[in-house]
Amino acid sequence: MKKAVKGAVAAIGAVSAIALGQIAEAAYFYRRTMKRNNAKVERTMKMAGTDWSQYMDFIGERKEALLAKPREDIYCRSEDGLKLHATYIKGKGKDKLVICFHGYTSEGMKDYIGLSGYYLERGYSMLLVDERAHGESEGNYIGFGCLDRQDALLWIAWAVRECGEDVKILLHGTSMGGAAVLMASGLKLPAQVKGIISDCGFTSPKYVFTHVLHSMYHLPAFPVIQIADYVNRKKAGYGMDECNAAREVKKAAVPILLIHGDADTFVPCSMCEEIYANCASPKRKVIIKGAAHAESYYKDTAAYEKALDEFTQELAL
Repeated sequence: MKKAVKGAVAAIGAVSAIALGQIAEAAYFYRRTMKRNNAKVERTMKMAGTDWSQYMDFIGERKEALLAKPREDIYCRSEDGLKLHATYIKGKGKDKLVICFHGYTSEGMKDYIGLSGYYLERGYSMLLVDERAHGESEGNYIGFGCLDRQDALLWIAWAVRECGEDVKILLHGTSMGGAAVLMASGLKLPAQVKGIISDCGFTSPKYVFTHVLHSMYHLPAFPVIQIADYVNRKKAGYGMDECNAAREVKKAAVPILLIHGDADTFVPCSMCEEIYANCASPKRKVIIKGAAHAESYYKDTAAYEKALDEFTQELAL
C-alpha cells in the first residue's frame, strides 16, 4: 500500500512538474512575442531569414528620396483609447492614396521605403501607419492584425476627411500588415476603398505561431498556444484565432491582390493559397520565385510592379 501511495505521489509530482514547465514555456513565448518591449526587431529578422544586405544600395537610394519629401505626422485615437501615429506624404494630387501597414516589430517608414518610389512616382499620396505597439503609436500589446483591422477604419476615415469624398484608397500591407488588411476586408469598408494588396500576409496569429513553434523552435504547439490564447484574451482583448484572414476574405467585396514568395519559411506560401481559395471578391495572386519573407518586391521588382500596374489599372486608378 505504501509503495502504491509513493508511486502515486511521484506520478502526481512528475505531472505537476511537466505542467509547470509547460506554463513557464508558454509565458516565456508570450512575453517574447506579444509584449511591445520584448518583441525585438533583430529576433524577427533572424527568424524571417531574409538577406537584406544585397539590397542596401537600392534601399538607400529610395530612402534618400523618401526623406527628401515633405511629410506630416498624423495622429488618431483608437477605440480603446490609444494614441496612434502615421506619417503622411502628399502626392501630386489628392485623388489617390495608399494606406500602408507594416510587418511585425517594424514601422511604417521602414517597410515602405522601397515601394515609396513606385507609389509616389505614380501620383499617390501615402499614409504610412505605425500599428499599435509599434513606432510612435501607443500600446503594450501587439494587435497581429486582429486589432489593427479596426484601427484601419480610423485611418480610412481620416483619409476621406483629408483628401475628400472622391479620394480613391488602396490598402497595402506586408506580413502582419498584410494580415491586417485582409482581416479588414471582412468589415464594411467605405466606398473610397477600391482595392487591397497583401504581401506575405498570414491567416491568424494562432497558425503563424504554430508554424514558428514547429519549424524554428521544434516545439509542439499544445499547450503553448492555448495558454497564450487565454492570457492574450485577458491582457490584449482578443483571441489568437478570433480573427482569421482566410475566413474574413470569404466576406470580402473589395478586389484583392495577393503576393507571396515561394521561399518564405516564416509565413509559408500555403497560407497565401488558402486565403486565395477562400476569397469571395475579385482576386489576383502572384507568387515570386525564390523570394523569402517580405523579399518579393526586391527579389523581382519588375514582376511586383507589373502586378501592381495591372491590378490598379483594373481598378481605374
